[in-house]
Amino acid sequence: MDHLPIDAVLPELISALRARGRAVLQAPPGAGKTTRVPLAMLDVGLTEGRIVMLEPRRLAARAAATRMAETLGEAPGETVGYRIRGESKTSKATRIEVVTEGILTRMIQSDPELAGVGAVIFDEFHERSLNADLGLALCLEIAGALRDDLILLAMSATLDAGPVGELMQAPVITSEGRSFPVEPRWLERSVPKTQRFEQAMADLIVQAVSETQGGLLAFLPGEGEIRRTESVLKSRLPKEVTIRPLFGAMEFAAQRAAIRPEEQGRKLVLATSIAETSLTIEDIRVVVDGGRARRARFDPGSGMSRLVTEKVTRAEATQRAGRGGRVAPGIAYKLWTRGEEGALHAFPPAEIETADLSGLALELALWGATPEDLPFLTAPHAGAFAEAQALLAMLGALDSEGRITRHGRQLARLPLHPRLAHMLSLAGPEAAPLAALLAERDPLRGAPCDLSYRLEALRDLRRFTESRPYEVTRAALERIKQEARRLTRAAGETQGARLSPAAQAALAYPDRIGLRRKGDAPRYQLSGGKGAVMDGADPLAQTRLIVVTDTDGNPREARIRQAIPIAESELRALFEGQIVWQDVCEWSKRDRRVIARQQERLGAIALDDRQWKDAPAEAVSRAMLDGVRELGIPLSDAARRFCARVEIGRAAGLDLPDMGPDALMAEAEDWLLPFLGGVKSAEDWKRLDLLPALRARLDWGQMQALDGSVPGRFTTPLGREIPIDYSGEHPEITLRIQEMFGQRSHPMVGKLPLRVTLLSPARRPVQTTMDLPGFWAGSYADVRKDMKAQYPRHPWPEDPREADPTLRAKPRGT
Repeated sequence: MDHLPIDAVLPELISALRARGRAVLQAPPGAGKTTRVPLAMLDVGLTEGRIVMLEPRRLAARAAATRMAETLGEAPGETVGYRIRGESKTSKATRIEVVTEGILTRMIQSDPELAGVGAVIFDEFHERSLNADLGLALCLEIAGALRDDLILLAMSATLDAGPVGELMQAPVITSEGRSFPVEPRWLERSVPKTQRFEQAMADLIVQAVSETQGGLLAFLPGEGEIRRTESVLKSRLPKEVTIRPLFGAMEFAAQRAAIRPEEQGRKLVLATSIAETSLTIEDIRVVVDGGRARRARFDPGSGMSRLVTEKVTRAEATQRAGRGGRVAPGIAYKLWTRGEEGALHAFPPAEIETADLSGLALELALWGATPEDLPFLTAPHAGAFAEAQALLAMLGALDSEGRITRHGRQLARLPLHPRLAHMLSLAGPEAAPLAALLAERDPLRGAPCDLSYRLEALRDLRRFTESRPYEVTRAALERIKQEARRLTRAAGETQGARLSPAAQAALAYPDRIGLRRKGDAPRYQLSGGKGAVMDGADPLAQTRLIVVTDTDGNPREARIRQAIPIAESELRALFEGQIVWQDVCEWSKRDRRVIARQQERLGAIALDDRQWKDAPAEAVSRAMLDGVRELGIPLSDAARRFCARVEIGRAAGLDLPDMGPDALMAEAEDWLLPFLGGVKSAEDWKRLDLLPALRARLDWGQMQALDGSVPGRFTTPLGREIPIDYSGEHPEITLRIQEMFGQRSHPMVGKLPLRVTLLSPARRPVQTTMDLPGFWAGSYADVRKDMKAQYPRHPWPEDPREADPTLRAKPRGT
């Protein structure tokens, strides 16, 4: 057996596991941890139970089990076996079982004591998949409460191991590994935005082939990019270069061919990120990194997690480059400039931070725990977890108290997102093709929104391609077919109701049933309360009712990417118990008026809508209050003056209600509601005099106190009452100058002098004063001269203090 770097620390690791039952092993790719550690644990008899090792990917799980079996001179399924989705090779003799992460969760949920299992190894834990985080949290609880003999080991290539060791209360053991220096080579200039990724990648690969020797490993984000890059390269590479694609959905024989060294010539492996750490690919001297990776992210458009393409992080780029230094000094070509590398994030996020949490919420409900009950390395975001629980409640998987229901237990047994599991459990095996289709990326390019096209291609691809001009991703379609067969078996013999694909989709997306709004643009109100818009040229654009299965995720108004038309009769049959008549009296921002309707509703959409002719006056007034909150409170001059008086009175210590703008709005329901009778629109509101409503806020005693302390009117020498304006810095009156003749003292409000604005006969300001006697004795003479010239028919006495007040002009001829 060849010596590997990990061998140097195996004694220390075994000793730690014997003493503590837990450990964290940090070892770089190529150290041999995946294949050496489980065999070493078995060899020393560390446990009598099975050793279960988790791998994040099916390809890595099969490859690891096969390699360990070969080391023992056996075939997979004997001492070493594996279980992955849709495939199992184990026997009664199996002592080491390599499984993918979802398998472990099912094992734990079906047998919380993990009977017969002596150790659980979490390989490649640095990838921080959601299932690995959940699996470790569950195993830690099991070890603490039920199985103190359960051995736990987390193995990682690149990870800050301290927090994991602290969480597990375990020692951290580090293997230095073995590698040769790798020379990085960046682009001199950024890839032009107009150049396709696959073309740029092919150019860089051709350059690398011409400048280097040995095997090459090129990193691309997914199968589609691999196939397109392979197509571009076929006519551009020397004959001695053999292209080997490597991705998770390939046949195992093709995967093994990519991993083994070539007997002749050079090998070019076009691989996804699966080649970063999980596999050892022999004879690689050169790495070509496209700088992109696929990650699971919550996709608001589909309501589920989807793989999205993002830039790699610096940690991932370093990991990839290291693949070129396993057997000799290597070279790493990068499809970005040196300057662009500084903008890359340091590490990828944990999946629990970005992915859809509805599956996690279902598993925790099945376990009978909350996120706070379990030792998660990264706790799920409270808001995202609450949204996930709300979805499960809508699907009937959780009851009103958040506990799992019988239906929820059925969903947890199905290997699907809860939406699709709900559909499959109610519609039966017939829904398997649609479930597989909705779980995969769109296999058609350039096709209209209608989901029926995808189902048609799935049923008969040959006939579909003869009649439809759309590009089909055949590999994706084949994966969907394989998944549909698997889901048909998983659904068992349960005979659900015979439902059309549209009705099946409505079961998965009860919150995405769309009703077309009135108007030319194809805008839809969705049953969950959101809005969505469709391309006006799409054949579905005039359809009244649809089920939306995918959008672009825009939170303001999502653009529909996939949908299927549904008949109203199907909706009524499916959701009979949820369709109810509601009296709706509400303020319409669009119409700027109160709308009173009687509607037959399914969630937020109205299947039938009638005018509510006898809506109660109180309901209309309360709806108008919402309009008031939008429109604001417009005060007339009289109302504004009254509020100003009240505020001055409050400042002087009077017991009066707050009539500031914020208080008026906050307390509108108390003082305004009784005065909104007959007010139904913005125009009605604009015409309403609010002074009576404001005055009604004061009782008789308060009004008396206000009038005494802050009078609303001033009585002129003529005996006429004019309003006092309190809205400025000083209380103010405005009147014609002749009306103040005979006034010897300055007008006062309590101890405050009034600001007096004196007007000409034409009601234009001629003087503003807060000292009327001083004005009479001073500048009045100049004002009199000007006024007498302009208004000769009006009296302008030399001493206004002795004159009689008047508003009249002198008779003509006098």
